[in-house]
Parts: sequence; C-alpha cells; structure tokens
Amino acid sequence: MLVFRKILVSLLAVSLLFSCGREQSGGELLSVTVETQRVRMSENGTAEVVFTVDEPAYVFDLERDVVLYKADGINPHPEDFSLEKVAPVGGGGKYVATLADRGLHGGEYLTRVLLGIRNHAGVITFSEPFEVCGAQYGSQGTTLETGLPILYLDTENKAPILSKEDYVTASLTVRAPEEDNWLDDLSCQVRGRGNTTWSWPKKPYLVKLDKKASVLGMPKHKRWVLLANFMDRTMMRNLVAMKVASMTALDWTPRCRSVELVLNGVHQGNYLLIEQVKVDKNRVPITEMGPEDNTGEAVTGGYLLELDFHYDNEVQWVDSHGGTVQWGAGSGIPFGVKYPDPEDLTPSQLSYIKEYIAEAAEVLYGPGFEDPEKGYAQYIDVDSFVDYWIVFEVMGNHELGNPGSVYFHKDRGGKIKAGPCWDFDWGILSYNTSPQARTGLINRNAIWYARLFQDPAFVEKVKARFQELLPQLETIPGYIQTLEKELEASASLNFRLWNPAEDASMNGGRIINGDENMTFHQASVLLKKTFEERLGVIRKSL
Repeated sequence: MLVFRKILVSLLAVSLLFSCGREQSGGELLSVTVETQRVRMSENGTAEVVFTVDEPAYVFDLERDVVLYKADGINPHPEDFSLEKVAPVGGGGKYVATLADRGLHGGEYLTRVLLGIRNHAGVITFSEPFEVCGAQYGSQGTTLETGLPILYLDTENKAPILSKEDYVTASLTVRAPEEDNWLDDLSCQVRGRGNTTWSWPKKPYLVKLDKKASVLGMPKHKRWVLLANFMDRTMMRNLVAMKVASMTALDWTPRCRSVELVLNGVHQGNYLLIEQVKVDKNRVPITEMGPEDNTGEAVTGGYLLELDFHYDNEVQWVDSHGGTVQWGAGSGIPFGVKYPDPEDLTPSQLSYIKEYIAEAAEVLYGPGFEDPEKGYAQYIDVDSFVDYWIVFEVMGNHELGNPGSVYFHKDRGGKIKAGPCWDFDWGILSYNTSPQARTGLINRNAIWYARLFQDPAFVEKVKARFQELLPQLETIPGYIQTLEKELEASASLNFRLWNPAEDASMNGGRIINGDENMTFHQASVLLKKTFEERLGVIRKSL
C-alpha cells in the first residue's frame, strides 16, 4: 500500500503540471460518490457506473479529468477493463462512466477500484472503493443448472437500471427445467424497488409486463417483483413466511418461486419471483373503485392500506386516535393509501377512509371497546387480525410493532381486514433483532394489538386459532429441510457472488439475521431450530 501511495503522489504531481493554465469554473469540488458498490460485465462487454460530484456547477473535462485506479496493489491501473467514456445523466452533478471489459482472464476477476476527478489545481479527488468483476467471477466453470427456473431479463441496449422511479424498456424470457412454463421475449418495463434494500449491492427489481401473463404457473398479471434476499443466508425466509400465511384464512397470500436471474447476460444469483401486492381478482380481492364512487355504498370500498414508518407513500397520514407504534409512544400509527392509486383517489374517498380509520381507533380505545356488537368488532374483521398476528408471531417478525410493509384492506360494505403478508427477510426468526423471542411474545403490544389483547375474548380467539393451526405449523420444519435440498445448488452459486455479512456495514455494524457468516447448511439448520423454538414459546405464552 505504501508503494501505491507513492505512485499516486507521483501521478498527482504530474497532473498538477499538466493542469497549469487551465481555467477554473464552478465551485470547489469536495467529494465524488459512486452509487454502485459492485458492477459485473460480460466478456468484451460494458458496464455502467453512476457517480455524483457534490458541486453540480463544477465543470471538468469528461475525457481528461476522470480517472480510474485500483484501490490496492503496485500497478495502479486496472488490467481487465478500461474507462471507455463518461457522460452526464440529467444534470445535478450526476454522471455515468462506461467501463469496457478487455476480454482477459476469461472474466474471472474481482478488482476494487477508485474513481477520481482531477480538479483545477491538478489534485485528484477519489470516491470510496467499489468492485468490478467479470462475468465468470465466482462461477468456477459451473452452469446455471441448479434445478431452479431461470429468468433472463434483457434491457434495451443493455441500459442500466439506475432508478426506483424511472422504468427501463426490457424483455423477459423464462426457462423452467422439467416444466412447460416457458416464456419468450415478453415486452416489459423494469425499475428498481425497495427502501434500504435498493442501496445494497444485490438489487431488487419491479417488472411490469406490457400485457398480463402467467409466469411459472402463477395467475396472469402485469406486475411482478424480484426480491434479492441479499441479507438472507438461507434464501428462504420469505418462502417460509408465505407458506405459513397460506395456511391461514387470510384473503390472499402472494405466490412465489425461487429463480436464477440473468440480467443482460450476467448471472445475478438467486432471487425470489413474487406477486406484487395489487388489487386484482387473483390478488387482493376487493372491489375496484372509480372516480365516480364518492357517495353511499360506493365510497365504502375497496381500499388497500399500508402501514409503513418509511412514509414513502404519496397519500399518507398519521392517525393518533388511539394506538402507538413501539418506536414512538404517542406518535400515532402511519397509514398510507396504496389503492386507489394516488392519481385516481378522490378527496371524498380519502376523507371516507381516514374517518373510518379514526372512528375504528376511537371505538377500539374507548369505553366498552370489547362489546361484540358496539365495540371494535363492528369495524374490523377479527378473524383476519388473529391470523395476521399469528403469522408475524410465529415468524418472529417484530415489524408489526414498528410497522413496515404492514397491510390492511377494506372491501365495499365490509370491515377492515388484516393482510396480505409481505417482506419477511429482515430480522425474521432472529434472536439478534428480537432477543425477547427466546422466552415470550414479541407482538402483543404492536399497533392496535396492544388494545385487542386487553379483550379476553380476543385472547381466547388467538389461543384457539393457534391450536387449530398448530398441526400444519408443525410441518414447516420438514418444509425447511425440503427447501434446503432444492436451493443447495443455487446457494453455492449465489454466495460466490454475494456476501450477506455485508449487511452489517449497512446496519450500524450489526449482523441482523444472525446467520450471515454461517454456511448455507448451518443457516438452514438454525432457521429450522428457531422456528421449532418459536412454536414452543408461543404455546407456553398464550
């Protein structure tokens, strides 16, 4: 490293001489930030690296002032790829650098590099290191014959997917071994998705088909989600959660399949293809509304609501008529309207659902709340709230109390129902995030449940329903063992590409699920053991 620093000092000195006489413009350049932590490119192909400078008005020569150096080693210049071109992206100090693979070493390389900008004084300001790897890095000559379906997603002109807001035109091809569910070149649009997960190296995506289609035997629809499950060493937390939810009487649970994703010819590892939460006869089965549904029975539904502390819904509010979230006593509960869509939701419809939620909460936290006719039961579908709570409790998902991706829905003329279940990878069946799960319940004081559990009749319903579901729940450990066998080959490839332990650097240095540094087998065994322990703890605690 000392030799490398001496080389950099020499390069900087040369660049200082080279820059004499150049005119200064814009403000002072203070930092360069690369938005991508790892890029992968096919042999003789290209890859895009998006970066921003902190001073949008800063002017520099795109060809002469952008440099690329290895982050370590004696030779500062990368051997396997080069910087081909740099172009601005929509202003605001954002640029895209195109790297070109030189076709060396069969694509089996991984290089940590720095991207730098030479300022007007000739001094280079560097980004934090990021990784560039060849298409075959980590593959060791293996193929994608893992037994899982393969999704080939190809963007137009291999355009990078850089945004959660802007779609990129693409096509989707599906190949499923020993199945007839093959699809060829379905026209679609794709963009990024997620909150924290979008900032991680392995990206999740939203695919919107131009026409409805059945994918891998799941009912026809346009919208599908590819969950990266980056931090999940087992690659099965969402699979297990959806299996548990499907055992209940919730109106709808997303169907899903584990797949291999190949994006623009480059294998991205194991993904979960899952139905997006949308209002549809085959998904959330509530009445579809129009802008004319503003009065009488018509205005009563249907509505799809999300409770999410990220506050990233276009239409959202905090209801403080009773109930709190565990991270902020007295702060109320965050509600957002997912359906009707923001552009279709009328003021009358928004007013109705906000008033309904407020009235339900007032009654729930008011006197006589437990009355079966005049209490909370006239506003909420109690059975759905029981089943929803059991899924979260069995899976050790504490985000019911710190609501993230928590859903309610209300059909026309009906009560509020809990569900569907969504997003069960962060801290699920983990004593790291929920140490109290070793000995007791973790969601008894979550949102409205804090009050519901004060009603002895509700508690009895939970006890009876848990006992009713227990024989099915006791099959889940066997299901986990089956999944381990099915996913073993895929896991071998996936974890050569990605390291779940990197999630610690994105969570304040904390390991979240507790198995990130284990092998796939060890993590699977731990998941099974923790699930079995949860069933025992719930039996004793109810």
